[in-house]
Amino acid sequence: MTHTIDRPRTRMPRHRFMPAIWLGLPLIALYAGSTSSYAATTNTVINVRDKGAKGDGVHDDTLAIQSAIDSLPARGGTVLVPKGTYMIDAMRSINLRSNMVLQLAPDATIAALSNGSKRSYMIKVWNVSNVSITGGNIVGERNGHTGVGGEWGFGIDIQAAKHVRVTNVHISDCWGDGMWIGALGPDGHATPSTDVVVDNVVSTGNRRQGLSIGPVDGVTITHSTFSNTHGTMPQAGIDIEPQAQGHASNITIDDCTVADNRGSGLEIHDNVSNVTVKNSSFTNNYGYGVLTVDTATQVSIGNNRITGNGLAGLSINGKSSYVKADGNTLGNNSARYPMKQNTPLARNTNFMQGRQLEVKDSTHQITTSSNTFMPQTDWH
Repeated sequence: MTHTIDRPRTRMPRHRFMPAIWLGLPLIALYAGSTSSYAATTNTVINVRDKGAKGDGVHDDTLAIQSAIDSLPARGGTVLVPKGTYMIDAMRSINLRSNMVLQLAPDATIAALSNGSKRSYMIKVWNVSNVSITGGNIVGERNGHTGVGGEWGFGIDIQAAKHVRVTNVHISDCWGDGMWIGALGPDGHATPSTDVVVDNVVSTGNRRQGLSIGPVDGVTITHSTFSNTHGTMPQAGIDIEPQAQGHASNITIDDCTVADNRGSGLEIHDNVSNVTVKNSSFTNNYGYGVLTVDTATQVSIGNNRITGNGLAGLSINGKSSYVKADGNTLGNNSARYPMKQNTPLARNTNFMQGRQLEVKDSTHQITTSSNTFMPQTDWH
């Protein structure tokens, strides 16, 4: 194991929100410049109101929205959800199909009716390709949930899907995870999701995680916020947790804010490789700011701001290997364990820096350099 620590300049993360634009037009040319091919290129546009959806916040619009989706031709098209609150049954789910855009107005909300189930899905993106979800709000039913157990009430659930874009969406109050991106199938033989982009998404106030990532190959998370997760463990902002089901690789988290979660900001677990975390902010989470554990490998953590977290700001733990932490700014972490000023430990520079960035002896091939350690202000 090798690691070094020094303190040159650091780049501060930036964060921006791009407003959703309601054009009332089909999204014919999707994501110009993307290397992926998107096939929703027909002029077919179906308004859910034309299929009987009321959007009055009372009526169950599940069947009407599904009818609009099922009415698209094989080559695809756009389903429009105009202003209103559309109640849906998460036990039936809205099931998206290939080659389609689900386009919500900025003031459109898809909200879940109360249920007592341990497991439910508001919007399923399963075994499909070339799908976009853009705009509007997804609101779960944690506040009206009639059961007491379980942790699997999902807002947007993407499994075994290819070429998926989720943009400009606000997700909140789900019984489980705001979003899940992963695989379908048995352990070791599951079909992963590939080429998924999450951009300018807010996932907040959910019960289990803001975003969970299972077996995948190619996920990019940009300009997004994952905050205020609370209710049932692990309560992280983002949790990469494929475990035995399969492998998760080629994941980028860039220019994101992960804050005020009851668990850790970001957790990277077993069976994960090739993860890049950059230009992001991990602040005021109750657990770690960023944690690598188990056999996480080939992880780059650079130019992030990691401050005010309850445990160590960045913990490279377990059997993690080939991890590089470079150019991060760390300070006021281990906030759950305040120290008195001028004690021998408080004067020990190595000990204090370890409260910000810790590298466990069980890891190997770890490089830490060019990180900046802010003066502590949690004195008592």
